[in-house]
Amino acid sequence: MVTSWHLLSTAFALALLVAAGASQAVGVSVWPAPAGEKLSSLYSVRVNGKAVPVQFCRVSAVPINQVWPGYQRPIDQSEEAAFATWGMDGPVTVEVTSARPFSAAVVRPLSRRVRVTRKGAKLTFTMAKPGQVTVELDGRHHALHLFANPPEAAAPKPNTPNVRYFGPGVHRPGRIDMKSGETLYVAGGAVVHGSVQVNGVTGVRILGRGVIDLSEYERDKGGGCIRLSNSSDVKIEGVILRDPDVWCLSAFGCSRMEIANVKLVGLWRYNADGIDLCNSQDVVVRDSFVRAYDDAIVLKGLNWGPTGFSDRPVRGIRVSNCVIWCDWGRGLEIGAETSAPEFTDIVFSDCDIIRTTHIAMDIQCGDRARVHNVRYEGIRLETDDICPSPKMQATRDEKYVENPNDAYVPFLLVIVIAQNPYSQDKERGVVTGITYKNLSVVGKRIPKSWFQGLNPQHGVSGIALSGVTLNGKPATTAEAMGLSLGAHVSEVTVAP
Repeated sequence: MVTSWHLLSTAFALALLVAAGASQAVGVSVWPAPAGEKLSSLYSVRVNGKAVPVQFCRVSAVPINQVWPGYQRPIDQSEEAAFATWGMDGPVTVEVTSARPFSAAVVRPLSRRVRVTRKGAKLTFTMAKPGQVTVELDGRHHALHLFANPPEAAAPKPNTPNVRYFGPGVHRPGRIDMKSGETLYVAGGAVVHGSVQVNGVTGVRILGRGVIDLSEYERDKGGGCIRLSNSSDVKIEGVILRDPDVWCLSAFGCSRMEIANVKLVGLWRYNADGIDLCNSQDVVVRDSFVRAYDDAIVLKGLNWGPTGFSDRPVRGIRVSNCVIWCDWGRGLEIGAETSAPEFTDIVFSDCDIIRTTHIAMDIQCGDRARVHNVRYEGIRLETDDICPSPKMQATRDEKYVENPNDAYVPFLLVIVIAQNPYSQDKERGVVTGITYKNLSVVGKRIPKSWFQGLNPQHGVSGIALSGVTLNGKPATTAEAMGLSLGAHVSEVTVAP
């Protein structure tokens, strides 16, 4: 029997939830978009029957690039895309309605095996657990990015000591310089137009379900959405990073970091890398989504002279369960700058590269580092039926023209030791002890791979490949997987 006290308690609990700014269904949290936030007209989204705001983001439309200093990328090289975000603690039904006609729809990563039913302009599917997927109608253009978050654990409250709290709404704090022991909290339904700088501190937390946005800053004027230097014991969890002016989330000479459930979207400007870990140690990147214009998740060694960190190795890096979309450069990269004593104890695992343009996984040893004990395991690459060729812009008014018969396909694996335009050391290193295990490629176009050393003293050796499949078919030889071995490459094995 239900008593009046039970009814009153339930009503009171519901009132508290509404007052907190989150509309609750069974297992679903939805945060209203703040006034002034631009919404997308391309889609509408409902999760377990609850309307979810569909927010605007700008992405690269075509793979064209340039290196002229101070030149802002023309907006006509970009296009509108969209994203929606919510919280969930159990399986949910997602309904997506398109405002434009379409013939075919796909939900990526394909490894999630999401089954879509269609009725007119509406698509319906189930998400069994939190994670990130994209909905694509007739190809890659104007995609919808869906970010399903797990429940927040112990979210801080306003006015808590050492907490910088941004509640629902639009905020313009400018540059935010974090102090040791501080927490920056960006609540669901908040959009913070400002750059977060973490320099020479410890114990910083950057948390929430809201958006940190740099779209109002000119290129190279904001400092990226989050930039860390010479800091340790840092956690970044849950936030959405949108439209950085340069590298989006970067760390220089840092240690003991965790980056979890972070979503990078709306990266379309020149040098808009995703996550750059430079001369850093003991870093975990997990359960995250990166759609970058330039390279997506990159490990680098940089030589800045006396003020830099090139004496520090890149060591103890774990990247797992991430979804990668790279519109220009590389998906999972080491280099091209490798100015460090060594790159070692590095694992990329259980990641989906749903789209890349140049290379899916590469090691470019352009400086002195010894790159060794690196493992790629359970990496899944999807290739498009047509992948537009990347092009360097020759003139400022040049337009990119897509070729419907383009035969281009990006590379799967590349290892190369050579001086490159970004090399900072006079000497080169070596690459040895690299493991590729259980890699899969799905798509009509199968990518090639190649390894190349520099000379007998700076070579590539000890490369083990196993469990490589191309559209489900095992590739048990270098020839079968399209792997070319250049000079100064030795001890390469390919196994079932």
